[in-house]
Amino acid sequence: MGIVCGFGYAIAVVVAADRLMLWLESRGHVNWRRRGRKVISSYPRARLDSLFEDAPQSR
Repeated sequence: MGIVCGFGYAIAVVVAADRLMLWLESRGHVNWRRRGRKVISSYPRARLDSLFEDAPQSR
């Protein structure tokens, strides 16, 4: 009987977490199931070398 209760509790926790993530997704906080992944290729790219170069000092 304890195994059945434990299994039911585990299912309830997973379902509650899924509903919480869907609620957060509807408010725009996370991407969970309803919205697909963002297209990364549309974001601007920067070369790794340019990120570590010293910026020119202006006075």
